[in-house]
Amino acid sequence: MKRWHHKTATLCNRHYETFLHMGILCWVAIFELLDKQVYTWLHYCGALGVLVVVQLPILLFSWYKPRLKETLPANRYWLYWLACFGLYLWGMFFICTTSFKVNSLWQRLAPISLLCTLSLELLLTAAAWLRTRMQQWPWMKWLSLDRSLLISLLLIAAILSVMAVSSMGNPKYERPEGLLVGFEFDVRKLFAHFGLFLAFTVQFLFMYLCGYFFYYINNRVLVPHVLKPKGLIVYIVAGLAVVSITYPVFAQLLLLLPVNRRLGNIFAANPFALEHAGGAIIILLLSLPVVLALQWSRQNSRIMALEKEKAQAELDLLKQQLNPHFFFNTLNNLYALSLTQSKQTSESILQLSELTRYVLYKTKEPAVTVQEEVKYLEDFMWLQQIRLKRKPDIQFMQEIAPGTPRIAPLLLIVLVENAFKHGIEPAEHEAFLHIRLHTTANRLRLTCVNSFEERSTVAGIGLTNLQRRLALLYPGKHLLTTAVENHTFKAELELDLT
Repeated sequence: MKRWHHKTATLCNRHYETFLHMGILCWVAIFELLDKQVYTWLHYCGALGVLVVVQLPILLFSWYKPRLKETLPANRYWLYWLACFGLYLWGMFFICTTSFKVNSLWQRLAPISLLCTLSLELLLTAAAWLRTRMQQWPWMKWLSLDRSLLISLLLIAAILSVMAVSSMGNPKYERPEGLLVGFEFDVRKLFAHFGLFLAFTVQFLFMYLCGYFFYYINNRVLVPHVLKPKGLIVYIVAGLAVVSITYPVFAQLLLLLPVNRRLGNIFAANPFALEHAGGAIIILLLSLPVVLALQWSRQNSRIMALEKEKAQAELDLLKQQLNPHFFFNTLNNLYALSLTQSKQTSESILQLSELTRYVLYKTKEPAVTVQEEVKYLEDFMWLQQIRLKRKPDIQFMQEIAPGTPRIAPLLLIVLVENAFKHGIEPAEHEAFLHIRLHTTANRLRLTCVNSFEERSTVAGIGLTNLQRRLALLYPGKHLLTTAVENHTFKAELELDLT
């Protein structure tokens, strides 16, 4: 069941744009029914079928869009995008508007659906671009919901003030009982009565801040300190207490505002009138779902931060387990060379120093280039082969695409080290190790195939640590498989680097 949920979540995450495009087509079909007043499933399915046929290439493109982004260079992807939403879409738009009868189903539905689809695609593209840019803007971290709400209230107050000043002197709005605020924008009146505009803005803002007070109390006091620890009944009583204590004061202050009289006494003359309390209670009720969502988001963020810290601590521990394991094997190699007084001992020590430098410094970085990992693999295999009496058949094929993203350090070495330790070293006959590394713009695949003896183990602590590191570093974006067949052990690692 858990695996099914994971697949479903992955499917929705990768293909949500296709779902949105289908939603557009369904809406167009529904409006066709409402326009023709033919409320049958047959007519609905016919209209929807026409739309799907017209937009089938677009639906297919949106379905395969994530894979195209991963496998294609950016310039080629945008070329395919222009072919789909440029040439095909506008070509179909021209054909459907000129080649069919005036009242045909194709001519009625296809053009509007194509325009809606193009608008949705442009909106999604702009939203994706904006989302990446917003993450780079420092002021976005400062702009919380509370601050955004205050800024919105200020803008609303200023707009209402402009409209109020612009409505002055107009018989349509200027009446004996009071000024009506019309949808008017007069720049000349604004500059002529700029002082009055500022006064209106301050008073309108104060009106909205009175309502904001109840939202703020709900967000910062009632929900976190009353509703959660003491329950719903105490929360309701506390909310009513806040309203009863504050609403007569706020109502009296609002009645004293000059703008209240200027607009014809929009507030009840009695500060104790229940309609003032009703407004405060409505604000508490309407803001409660928003506040609960905010509280949940904050709590979820704290949980995610704690989980990230825990994962980092586990990752550091796994690195500590990995490094001694590597040094143990390498020192064994040097010990064997020193016993035979090999001339390669000094060169091996130099090679070990390079590997040690990589392990000490590169593991402190969150990511390294694939080329650096490949160089580390080659040095490691060279050092391992020195002490082997029987030279194994080692092949290392590489296909590294330009611009391949960086990866976490010391991931690839685990499969190679496991092949040497459990396959090549204990071999009594000819051994082999064939490695293939293939990368694209957003994906990496490493395959290790090595010989091994039946009585040998095929996995150790290295593969266990590798699986744990992959779960921490690439959750839901990795695949590690192993298989044994006919004295051959195959390990394959695939990483999604998007």
